[in-house]
Amino acid sequence: MKATTAKTRTSTSKSTASKKTTTSTTGSKREVKPKSSAAEGLTELLEDQLKDIYWAEKALTKALPKMAKNAQSENLVNAIKEHLTVTENQVARVEQIFSLMGKKATAKKCDAMEGLIKEGESILEETQPGPVRDAGIIAASQKIEHYEIASYGTMAAHARTLGLDEVAALLEQTLTEEKEADVTLTEAAYNTINFDAAEEDEM
Repeated sequence: MKATTAKTRTSTSKSTASKKTTTSTTGSKREVKPKSSAAEGLTELLEDQLKDIYWAEKALTKALPKMAKNAQSENLVNAIKEHLTVTENQVARVEQIFSLMGKKATAKKCDAMEGLIKEGESILEETQPGPVRDAGIIAASQKIEHYEIASYGTMAAHARTLGLDEVAALLEQTLTEEKEADVTLTEAAYNTINFDAAEEDEM
């Protein structure tokens, strides 16, 4: 009897373990159901990305003046103001791209950009005016630039793949501007601002 009971327990344990493994495996393969308006082709995906970046650029035209107002370094203030002008031109360029694609310029809330802008705003709230805040503004701005560089680079590649060479050229023009802005911010950080901020720690 004891031997039979032991075998039964062993069999039950194996069965339970097997069920757990099956449940775990099945649970990890949850399929995501796309929205009814989800993109079915690369052209639709590109259009969807354009809607995102259109919202993002328009949001930046409102966020950049606030950053400039709270920056102390004259070089940083000028860099932000110059990029604001560039960003306004980029908004118009996205509208031109929509037109080339025969689509109405439509903005769709970009969760990534909203988060990056909010992070920048929190830096302003959590730092005192001066070099440390300036360093924080640069950090937030470069995160934004890197997001835009990735976005425009991807969209340009998709446009080239689709044979939309004029659209790709406009996207690459903006991509170049974003890379230049990133370099400008890096130079501002490493020429003076980061070092001035480090001195605050020593005082």
